[in-house]
Parts: sequence; C-alpha cells; structure tokens
Amino acid sequence: MSERLLLCSDLDRTLLPNGNQPESPEARPRLRRLAQHPELILAYVSGRNIDLIEAAIEQYHLPHPAYALADVGTSIYRWQGGDWRLWESWRQKIGHDWRHYRNHDLRPRLDDIEELALQEETNQHDYKLSYYAMPDLVDSGVLLELRRRLRELHIDFEIVWSVDETSNTGLLDILPASATKLGAVRFLMRELDLGRHHTVFAGDSGNDLNVLTSDIPGVLVANATDAVREQALREAGARNQAAGLYCAAGDFMGMNGNYSAGVLEGLVHFHPETRGWLGG
Repeated sequence: MSERLLLCSDLDRTLLPNGNQPESPEARPRLRRLAQHPELILAYVSGRNIDLIEAAIEQYHLPHPAYALADVGTSIYRWQGGDWRLWESWRQKIGHDWRHYRNHDLRPRLDDIEELALQEETNQHDYKLSYYAMPDLVDSGVLLELRRRLRELHIDFEIVWSVDETSNTGLLDILPASATKLGAVRFLMRELDLGRHHTVFAGDSGNDLNVLTSDIPGVLVANATDAVREQALREAGARNQAAGLYCAAGDFMGMNGNYSAGVLEGLVHFHPETRGWLGG
C-alpha cells in the first residue's frame, strides 16, 4: 500500500490492558512493530489530559503517537520537535460552540444537581465539564434537566455518557457540540487530507460510540461490555453503517481480541495488507 493509513485509538481499556479481562502478551509488542511502519500515522484519542496520556505511554510501553486527541476530543496536540504542540485553531473552533463560556462559567449553573459529582480538576478542561454519577442516570430525569439548563445559555453542546465497568461508575462529559471524539477525528482527517478509506478508529466504551457508529471504519475490542456492544451494533445498523463496525472476537494470530489485540485484529480486517506490518 503506497498511501498513508491513520489509526486512531482510545486508550483506557482499549490499548491499555487496565480492565478486568486478560491481555494477550504478544499484542503490545506487535503494536510497537506496527507503529514503526512508515506509512502508519498513529493517534491516541482519550478522555485523559496530555500529561496522563504521556504517563500511560510510559507505564504501558506504548509507541509514541504523532497526534493526541485529548480531553475527550477538546484538545488536539501534534508531536513536533520532541514536544507536544497544542492545535490552537481547533481550540478556537470549539470555543465558538460555547460562545466562549468556559468550564468555570457552567459549573455554578449545575452545582445543585445532587445526582452529579464533579470529577477531579485533572479531568476538567476549559471546554470540558466532567461529572461522576450513578450508572442508572440515563433512566432518571437528570439528563433532561441538564439539557434544559444548558439550552438556556444558547450554546451548542454535547453530553457524552459512559460507564466505567471496573468501578460501576457513570462518567458524564459536557462538551462543545463539535468537540466530541468524532469531531476531533474528522478534524485530524481533514488536516491530513485522509478520507475514511484510510482511517480506522478503535474503542471500547460509550464515549467512543459516536465514532464507532459513524462512516469511519470502527473496531470494538472484545473486552467491551455486552451492553456497549449491543448499543454499538444497534446504532450502526440504524445509521446504515453496520458493515463499517468490526467487533473483535479473538483467534487472530493466536490472540484473544482484548485491548490492543482487538485493535490489531480490526485493523487487519479493514486493511489486510497491514498483517505483514505486525511481524511474526
């Protein structure tokens, strides 16, 4: 293949084996070999901030990416000259969605919603407001009230909901409408002049669904919960994108399909020629 290929992947419980399921020991070494291929462009797409992304790279011996789409897509960084450079034009673009309100402007308007607990400051960002909640929040009226209050500000926003399976805790992010993982991935694709036939996204949880069920080829790793898998298949089908969603099942090169093994399995599904990039 003579054209570049962009691999975008979530980190926690996608590339990082920090879930409850076992990891195939060959998976990350093969990921590192893949990343050395000159035609591959690697991007990490994560809810983590840039410092926590760097910490994960070091702790888990991950290959260093060319790009980091951090803070659930609200920050985009380029690795340049041995350092991370913030993509300022993306920051300006998403700021328009919130009419330049910031995290600290929105907090007081939501403080009295008892079902929401503010996450740590490391999980906050100027254009990302994050809370913990009970995992059954979607069955309550809280989201309706939350949306009502945000609409009063006449801002364009998106609410992203997922559940941390290791702690059974709900995770809620309020973002500018264009600043989801999907918006950030599309921005990067445009800047690199790469279409969906040269892009693959991998994830495992609810905050990955808007990319996994889009027209961008998506890989759901085998360690994703049954609930996320069912929702992903349902939403992809409703959007006529079922053929573009691959659910890793294992038994690829002797690996189990969890974490980075599932990412590699899905990548080769969409681009069979990349199998040779993985080594033996």
